[in-house]
Amino acid sequence: MSSASAAERPGRTMASEMAEQPAVLRRILEEGAPRIFATAQAIAARSPRFVLLTARGTSDHAALYAKYLLEIQLGLPCGLTSMSTTTAYSARPVFRDVLVITVSQSGGSPDLVASTRAAREAGAITLAVTNNPDSPLAAVSEHHIDVLAGPEKALPATKTYTASLLALYLLVQGLQSVDGTAAARPVVDLAGEVIGRGAEVRRLASRYRFAERMVVTSRGYGYPTAKEAALKLMETSYIPALAYSGADLLHGPLAMVDNISPVIAVVTSGCGGEALQPVLDRLRGRGADLFVVGPGPQVDAASSGFVLPTEGVLEELQPILEILPLQLLAYEITLARGQDPDAPRALAKVTQTR
Repeated sequence: MSSASAAERPGRTMASEMAEQPAVLRRILEEGAPRIFATAQAIAARSPRFVLLTARGTSDHAALYAKYLLEIQLGLPCGLTSMSTTTAYSARPVFRDVLVITVSQSGGSPDLVASTRAAREAGAITLAVTNNPDSPLAAVSEHHIDVLAGPEKALPATKTYTASLLALYLLVQGLQSVDGTAAARPVVDLAGEVIGRGAEVRRLASRYRFAERMVVTSRGYGYPTAKEAALKLMETSYIPALAYSGADLLHGPLAMVDNISPVIAVVTSGCGGEALQPVLDRLRGRGADLFVVGPGPQVDAASSGFVLPTEGVLEELQPILEILPLQLLAYEITLARGQDPDAPRALAKVTQTR
């Protein structure tokens, strides 16, 4: 292939940015971790009693991951912000002793900026987690964490998502006065190993080229991965993909699952994976077209899936690895359907919501 034709190849930017993820994760651990720890210590000194997480889209899934971390590891009650209460209804809440964490790739969406500004004026401790330290969001926040992903040009977010997960993990460890870099370090090389298995994912993707809808499910730390995977499938290949907690799936949506609607199950090795087992049993009982991303025994039992290298990786760090084959899957399905994953229709990199 000539250099000119390579430059015109659909999806080249998304592919390049997916491939950068191991380097980005390493950069966070080597360059960003000390600043994240210092920020966490400054916040911990003020003893927040409640956490509100503010985000949209892919960043909302990173925020949901942080919610699991904060509730499980710190016992802090967490909620997801309803931004329209301040931006549309002009409510003036009381946020004393509340930590407001706003996650945004660009830090430029007006509603995120306005909501964070209102929270700070209402007495909150405000923290922005972005890929742009010069953004309006960083400017209105008391504290800022740069996820150090570098410019992200493809419309589907990939490297900023995994960078946000790692930055949030280190933040939560720092809030406990723990340096999380040693526990996270194995993820860097394993991420490179997973990204290097693109040909394996390409073969798997062919079965979903003509899918009319998909369901993605998980529990615990894997649930944000399920939501992010569904978003990636929808925004790149335009396949309607519904994400459910395994528990919610059993409360009604299971009725729509049949043997021609693919189901992707994200199985962590740990409590979340154990909680998902009854759901997997029900799906197999319905003859679902089940694809499992998780440890070897789970994939072997499903007879179809992607074996994730999880040995020695804490359950709470596995989402950084879990999303990688699903990013690749969305990318490969999109190419197989004759579309360009770099430029989904009707989308912009910075969404101007208010």
